[in-house]
Amino acid sequence: MTVSRSSSTPMALWLGLALAVILLDQLTKVLVIGEFALHDSRTVTSYFNLVRAHNTGAAFSFLADAAGWQRWFFVALGILASGFIVWMLKTHPEQTLFCFAVSMILGGALGNVIDRLLHGYVVDFLQFHWGWLAPMFPGGYFPSFNLADSAITLGAVCLIADELRRVRRA
Repeated sequence: MTVSRSSSTPMALWLGLALAVILLDQLTKVLVIGEFALHDSRTVTSYFNLVRAHNTGAAFSFLADAAGWQRWFFVALGILASGFIVWMLKTHPEQTLFCFAVSMILGGALGNVIDRLLHGYVVDFLQFHWGWLAPMFPGGYFPSFNLADSAITLGAVCLIADELRRVRRA
C-alpha cells in the first residue's frame, strides 16, 4: 500500500500558523496591559527591558504624530494586505518557505490591526538598548516592538531567503 502525499501544504496549516501568531501576540499584550502602566519599564538584562508603550504610528512610530487618520489608514492597509496574503497562499501552496513567510506576516499584521481596532494604537513591550547605538537611537534604545512586529520581521527575512534561493536555482 502506498500513501500519496500532495506536494503542497494545506491552506489550513498556514492559516493556523497565522492564527497562532495572532493569539500569542494578543496574549502577551493582555499580560503587559495587566502588569504595566503606560511608560512603565522593568529591566530584565543589561540590554533588554520589558516596557509598555503605545504606538499610534507604524514602524519606528512613522506617522505617530498625525491627527488620528493614520489609525484607520493602517487598519485598512492591514486588512488589504491580509486579503492579498491569503490570495498568495492559495496561489503558491507548493512553496513552503514562501507560505511560512507570508503566514508570519499575516499573523503579525492582523495582530496589530486588532490593537488598532481595540485601543487606537499598537501595544509595544520589547525594548533592546545598547550604549554604542546612542548616535543612531537617542539614549541607545531601539524602538519598542511586540511579537506581531517580530513575526512580520521573521516573515520578511524568510521572504528574502526564499527569493535568494529561487534566484540561485535559476
